[in-house]
Amino acid sequence: MAELRLERLLKHLAHRRGEQSRTGDSVLASGCIGEMENRVVDEDMENPRVKQKKSKHPVFKYTYSRLPIKIVFPDPTAADERYGGSGDVAILEGELIKPDTKTDSVIIFMHPSGIQNLLPMPNAMARAGLHVVTCTSRYPNNDSCLIMEKVAVDLGACVRHMKEKFGYKKVILAGWSGGGSLSSFYQAQAESPTISHTPAGDKVDLKQADLIPADGLLIMAAHISRAKIFTEWLDPAVLDETDPSKRDLEFDLYDPNNPNKPPFSKNYVERFRKAQIERNRRITAWVQERLKEVDNDYRNIEQGWRQSKRDQAFTVSCTQADIRRIDTSIDPNGRDPTPITELAAENHSPAGLARFTTLRSWLSQWSYDLSNADGPKSLATVTVPTMVVANESDHLVPMSHPQAMFDAISHNRKRLHIVKGATHYYFGQNELMASAVKEVMGWLVTQDL
Repeated sequence: MAELRLERLLKHLAHRRGEQSRTGDSVLASGCIGEMENRVVDEDMENPRVKQKKSKHPVFKYTYSRLPIKIVFPDPTAADERYGGSGDVAILEGELIKPDTKTDSVIIFMHPSGIQNLLPMPNAMARAGLHVVTCTSRYPNNDSCLIMEKVAVDLGACVRHMKEKFGYKKVILAGWSGGGSLSSFYQAQAESPTISHTPAGDKVDLKQADLIPADGLLIMAAHISRAKIFTEWLDPAVLDETDPSKRDLEFDLYDPNNPNKPPFSKNYVERFRKAQIERNRRITAWVQERLKEVDNDYRNIEQGWRQSKRDQAFTVSCTQADIRRIDTSIDPNGRDPTPITELAAENHSPAGLARFTTLRSWLSQWSYDLSNADGPKSLATVTVPTMVVANESDHLVPMSHPQAMFDAISHNRKRLHIVKGATHYYFGQNELMASAVKEVMGWLVTQDL
């Protein structure tokens, strides 16, 4: 088995090298599984003895330092999703990527679970002279029991920390990828809080959290919500959650006997999408029923192995069948099609979205109908200046998502900028990334941010 996997990997890399040698792009980190944040290592950070060299690039001309940030605040529910520690505090860690420039503004990147300090864009912004914070939530690189309402509290703690401890007067939230709906959700609740409980009924009172509104929003390479993009990736062929081998041939992208082939008809795509939503709702219905039983046991059972059980972990099989990935005529944006073998690997990967989750976490971050962290719904109430940056050739986020985010903003202090030819992470696309950063900097100036 190991030899077969190695052989496939080598073939894939050889194929990618052939493609990249023709285009001149880098082979490094060309693919990704699910939404996981690909990262690049900054040599200057890894080897502190190497002095950063000043660049002659017209945009990336500054050097920077990395200052560690640790934020600790009381939270009596912290032990619900974290093993070890005192259980009554939340702990966040991050970095202030600070060039030798003077400013009273800071840009905060936070993803629900991703660690973004090595992403190209935050570092590019710092190279351009902007002060940037990359901060984790309390769920770094592990969303198995993540609660979106608590992540909003975490983002609020970071905003407060940068204003009160570091003295920045203006905070701009940069929502990258899955951080886009998080930043939008946070800002909506900071401006006009409405939520006091999670979809599971647990108290996380954002109305009493005293969230400080940000001064501006940057929505970058972002999908509309974790629940919605996940549902668009969910494999609709699965008929039995306990046995994913029981499959509907009509919607099985991986079965060569499926009579439907790309380019798919509009009718087929509509039925495919409907089947994905139906599968999400079936899981949600099961979660709700099971949670009633768990909550009842928690209240009434005082002895035996079932006592004190307040949640239940479970797995979700087959979570990558995004029909757009093999048919680029759907939401066309210049991306390349994904080989079916590569998509199949993502469909089964242990690192796939929602592969490991819990009843309460499912309702908060993955339920199509119940998750509160919805980008367009949140942006409809936001009042601060907002810029949406869309990467035209993004293989993970189709143009329909940033367009929906932009269209949802009800005020006129908004801007949509499309970076032609840009992929999700800008790997090997420094000049495109520089053009995007330049546009962002210009917008920040016009909005006095």
